[in-house]
Amino acid sequence: MTINQDYSMKPHLSATLRDREFQLFSNFIYDNVGIKMPAAKKTMLEARLQKRLKALGIPSFEEYGNYVFSPDGRATELIHLIDVVTTNKTDFFREPGHFDFMVKTALPTILDGRGGSSRDPLRIWSAGCSTGEEPYTMAMVLSEFAIGRPGFRAAITATDICTQVLQTARTGIYPEERTDPIPLNLKKKYLLRSREKSKSLVRICPQLRSLVTFRRINFMDDDLGIAEKMDIIFCRNVVIYFDKPTQQTLMRKFHKQLKPGGYLFIGHSETLSGLDVDFKAVASTVYRK
Repeated sequence: MTINQDYSMKPHLSATLRDREFQLFSNFIYDNVGIKMPAAKKTMLEARLQKRLKALGIPSFEEYGNYVFSPDGRATELIHLIDVVTTNKTDFFREPGHFDFMVKTALPTILDGRGGSSRDPLRIWSAGCSTGEEPYTMAMVLSEFAIGRPGFRAAITATDICTQVLQTARTGIYPEERTDPIPLNLKKKYLLRSREKSKSLVRICPQLRSLVTFRRINFMDDDLGIAEKMDIIFCRNVVIYFDKPTQQTLMRKFHKQLKPGGYLFIGHSETLSGLDVDFKAVASTVYRK
């Protein structure tokens, strides 16, 4: 198929997603990224995919399907399909009790277990980091924790499947109103105001940005490509989009990626109940290997 990149040259007709086509897309999305798309999501999927049809100048979902399922489409369009179907909502200091537990319990326990002898940085993985608010919150919390603790170092790996949100996360630039949950003293310390006051933008300071490495990862890949074992993994409000078999597969990958005694934080609407994984609950939605 030749994709018409100049949309202006080919008037777009309002396409309708038929049930058979929806099922094909639903199965394709599940097989590639593990997200279940029940029939109730048909209208949502149709509206979001309309944007890709318009961008490519493709007049029907059938033609779009022929393209995205082809070898060329998998190579170039799959990443855009994933971007439009994934949900990305996050905030700074979201579910703040987790950060309190990390500072007061998890970090001291991990450091005590090391006995002060390890020179390796504390490694944390923000899995499903969206536009970056979670890993930058971690960076603030860890930077504050490091005060008065000479030699303490931390390294944050932040990953998402969506390329668009990762692009935003890497820049570390946010509308000022998005930073409302950040305590005032931390705002003054770690946020830089835009020189153009009319834009009301702030940027995460270089000190924090240097602590975070952003990467694109698909949880469905057999090899996630992370060589380092983690002390702490945050994967919050992500697995609710997966069915139980997919959740179990992912949790086993997290278990393998954690060091012995490492901590896993999940969202407050999530649970490991019913999954066959070797984690011990140590607090509400906090588990330990």
